[in-house]
Amino acid sequence: MRFDVSKYVAAAAVLTVMLNAATVEAQGDATAGRQKVLQFHCETCHGLDGIAKLPGAPNLAGQSPDYLVQALQEFQSGARQNGIMSLVASKLSDADINDLAAYYASIKITVESPK
Repeated sequence: MRFDVSKYVAAAAVLTVMLNAATVEAQGDATAGRQKVLQFHCETCHGLDGIAKLPGAPNLAGQSPDYLVQALQEFQSGARQNGIMSLVASKLSDADINDLAAYYASIKITVESPK
């Protein structure tokens, strides 16, 4: 039986292009995102530095931009429910979502193991 590597290489190439296209869609402008954090008052709960200011609000600093985009889209569509986030997300454009995700994802965080 002969193993045809070219089919697997072609499939891997197609998959790579598809994954890169999905990532490109989720990219935004972090500088614009910082301004939108202030515009939409995200810093009230999540902080300008991405560290939550209210109990129960998640830290957003360093989160994956894809995760942040997905979460905001789910609040916007109603697939995910939260009184405040559903209201805020309903006002966001796709560009707003991508920019906000890019900003919070761009914040560098450090993690230390417990001693």
